[in-house]
Amino acid sequence: MATSSTTYLTNPTVNLAPTTGGAKVDVTAVTSAAAITVGYDALESTSFGDSSHVFVKGLQSCEVVLTCYASYGASSVEATLFDLLGDGTTEITISPAGAAESSSNPEYTIVNAFLASFQPINGTYGELSMIEATFQGGTVTRDITAP
Repeated sequence: MATSSTTYLTNPTVNLAPTTGGAKVDVTAVTSAAAITVGYDALESTSFGDSSHVFVKGLQSCEVVLTCYASYGASSVEATLFDLLGDGTTEITISPAGAAESSSNPEYTIVNAFLASFQPINGTYGELSMIEATFQGGTVTRDITAP
């Protein structure tokens, strides 16, 4: 069976916001890498008579890793991440190609993600400073309908 695929130049849009209210912050311009890992916990349900391990789907798991250029100030990526630190109510919205949602450009929204830690200062002399933030958990939805 032949499958259809779409090839694109990576240019995602990345937005962060507190789920419980607050302004959405577009961090696209300072983000150099974004990765989402989505899955489910594997719960073993092997019983007598089974000839191999058997698993069923457990709780959904999610991890979002953002690599951003360091910037400081009232509305900077550092200030935004610091405000989200330890809160557990972050909403993250990421689309792979930046345009309207479609089957070839799905928008992923993670609600109630938790930012346990990040490195607000991580620099090497003569290089651009980067901030890497890893969000864990939350509920993931995938949207392919244009707004």
